[in-house]
Amino acid sequence: MFEGFKKFVMRGNVIDLAVGVVIGTAFSAVVNSLVNDILMAIVATLVGQPDFSDVLVFGAVRLGAFITTIVNFLLISAALYFLVVVPINKLSEFTRRNEPPPAPPAPSAEEKLLTEIRDLLRQNIT
Repeated sequence: MFEGFKKFVMRGNVIDLAVGVVIGTAFSAVVNSLVNDILMAIVATLVGQPDFSDVLVFGAVRLGAFITTIVNFLLISAALYFLVVVPINKLSEFTRRNEPPPAPPAPSAEEKLLTEIRDLLRQNIT
């Protein structure tokens, strides 16, 4: 029973997923700090307040809190895209540029046969 568990845990996908979850959890603190401490401070200087929770309150409906959540989502998405996705794509593009192009695939048996037929037909015509 322990051997089966060991095989399951030592599979590459499980380890990669575990590492991704741990790194993602740690990175979320970085992104949240970026949004809350830097980007929302910029929003506060532009709009006058860093939080819209007290704006547009209609009884129990807190539309301002919803707007704040949408702004936070957009800022987090933009921060992740421009600070993580774009640099990683550039890095992978740079590393792929240094790799030699892949060799063309070998012709299939069908292509070889068609080539032989073509060559035989050329010989019969001339």
